[in-house]
Amino acid sequence: MTVLVTAASGHLGHLIVERLLARGAAPADVVAGARVPERAQVPDGVRVVELDYDRPETLPAALDGVATLVLVSGSEVGQRARQHTAVIDAAKAAGVGRIVYTSLYRADSSPLPLAPEHVATEQALAASGVPATILRNNWYSENYAPDVERARETGILASATGSGRVASASREDLADAAAVVALDDTHAHKTYELSGDVAWDYTELANAIGGALGREVTYQPLTSEQQLEALQAAGLDEGTAGFVAALDAGIAAGALDSDDRTLSTLIGRPTTPLADTLGALS
Repeated sequence: MTVLVTAASGHLGHLIVERLLARGAAPADVVAGARVPERAQVPDGVRVVELDYDRPETLPAALDGVATLVLVSGSEVGQRARQHTAVIDAAKAAGVGRIVYTSLYRADSSPLPLAPEHVATEQALAASGVPATILRNNWYSENYAPDVERARETGILASATGSGRVASASREDLADAAAVVALDDTHAHKTYELSGDVAWDYTELANAIGGALGREVTYQPLTSEQQLEALQAAGLDEGTAGFVAALDAGIAAGALDSDDRTLSTLIGRPTTPLADTLGALS
């Protein structure tokens, strides 16, 4: 069974390729798709193909002979629904047997501004008729790398997340889940909400960053208005600042809080503690 992973030169995609092999896939059965194949660093024996979401002409050849497609969501906000739909349409035309898609935690009810494109992609998958497995991923703990660097300099973690909690997981945890379901067709027609085992608030995040850095880090709560002003003062345009503020507002409203253990059940081990990921980032 051939498994193709898109965006294989990216943070999540290359980890999925590695976890497929760790889970028993033969290198010859794994294909890494990348916009620029030369940038994809893959283990020996894994074939690399050109696959560009914005160049539909690259899709048929990349998808030829593929049994399972792992569609890693794109990074270009505002373009993803269109890009993903092009890949889904090409996968259907190529006779791909199943698509595994990396969506957003509770996408269909999430207030986060990222949600609509994921919902549109899930709808395109349903309309295609291709059997699909939806992985609704919570936040990556690695998303906080910029906060670690700011706290290194300032000793402050500032946000407008209030007392909202985040059940983040490491990229490797979520890549492992993608590998598990990609290699087992019994996961077809299923949607999984995937979160880390332990949810934390931003006071706990500040303490964890402080532990990783070996210095005191204090959480500074902001109002949405204060955050917008700070972001624009830092050079962000009004639209980008509003987008970031909307993410924090969603977290404050509980969009990423969870006590679910589906992820650790799928991968057969506890998820990576936040402190471990932050330590690796520091």
